[in-house]
Amino acid sequence: MAFLQLMPEFPTAAGPTPAAASFPLPEGVSGASLLEQLRRLSWGAADILRAYARGEQPPYGFPAALNVEQGGEGPVSAADLAVNRWLLDGLSEAFPRAAWTLLSEETAGEQLQAGQPLAAEWLWILDPLDGTKDFLQGTGEYAVHLALVHAGSPVLGVVLLPEPEELWFGLISPGAAGQAWCENRAGEQRAARLSDRQEVGELVLVASRSHRDARLEQLLEALQLGDSIAMGSVGGKVASILRGETDVYISLSGRSAPKDWDMAAPEAVLRAAGGAFSHADGRALSYNDGDIRQAGCLIASHGPSHAELCRRAAAAMAAIDPGFAV
Repeated sequence: MAFLQLMPEFPTAAGPTPAAASFPLPEGVSGASLLEQLRRLSWGAADILRAYARGEQPPYGFPAALNVEQGGEGPVSAADLAVNRWLLDGLSEAFPRAAWTLLSEETAGEQLQAGQPLAAEWLWILDPLDGTKDFLQGTGEYAVHLALVHAGSPVLGVVLLPEPEELWFGLISPGAAGQAWCENRAGEQRAARLSDRQEVGELVLVASRSHRDARLEQLLEALQLGDSIAMGSVGGKVASILRGETDVYISLSGRSAPKDWDMAAPEAVLRAAGGAFSHADGRALSYNDGDIRQAGCLIASHGPSHAELCRRAAAAMAAIDPGFAV
C-alpha cells in the first residue's frame, strides 16, 4: 500500500495539517500523479458539461447528441454519457495497472447485483452529473462527484462545480487530520472555511428545492434551525457548508433514497474539512455494502453541533415516523 503525503500548505479548519500525515493509496499509484490527473479530468468534465448546457459543440470529440436506449435523446443524457466516458477512460488510461475498480451511476446497472458488494478493496464511485434538474433548468447548480473508497469508507473526494469553476478536494487519513481545499481553473487554492456558528438555533440549513415532503418539514420544524437556503446538487450543498455560507444539510429518504454516488464524494470532502456526515443515530455511512441506497435520515454539518443535531433528529423522527430506520 502506498501513501500520499498531505500538503501542509493547505490548512484545515483546525489549522495546518502536519506534514507527516498521509492517506493510503493502492500500491504503485503516485499521489502527485493522481491529483494531477484528477485536475485534468475534472476541468475536462466541466468543459463538456458547460458545452452541453449552452447547446454548443462539446470538446474531445463527443457528439452534440447521443442515442440512448433508455432515457431518450437530449442534452442531459448526452452530457451524462459523455462525462461518464471521459472519466472512466481517463482513469483507466492514466492508471492502467491500478488495483481499483471503477463504478459510476451510468454503469451501475451492468456491474451491480442486489445484495452483493463488488469484490473491490479500492473502488472509485463516480457521478458524472449530480443535479440533473438544475442542469435542465439552467440554474448552474450541478456538480460532478468522484470518490475513492477503501474497504467501504471514502479516503478521497472530488466535488467539481463547473459553473462557478470550483474544484473541491478532500483527503481523509485514518488516525490523522484530514485536509480539504478548493482550486479554481488557474490553480489558485484556498482552504475550506467552515462557519463559527455553534448554537443549533443559529445554524443555516441548505435544502433541496424538489426533494421535500411533509415528514421533512416536520423534522425541520422540530430542529428549530435558523435561516435556510435552497440549492441543487448534494455537491453544491456541501460546498456551501465548506465556504461557511451554510451549516447543515439533511437527507430524509422516502419512496426513493440517494445513492452511493450522490454522497461519497461530498462526504469525503466535508469530513476532510473537519465537518461531519452520518446517520441521525450516529452511524457512519457505508459504501459498496450490497445496497447502493443511502437510506434513512442523513445529516451533514460543519461539526460543532452535530451530536445535538443527531439527537434532536432521531427523537423527532421517532415521533414523526415511528419505526423509520434513521
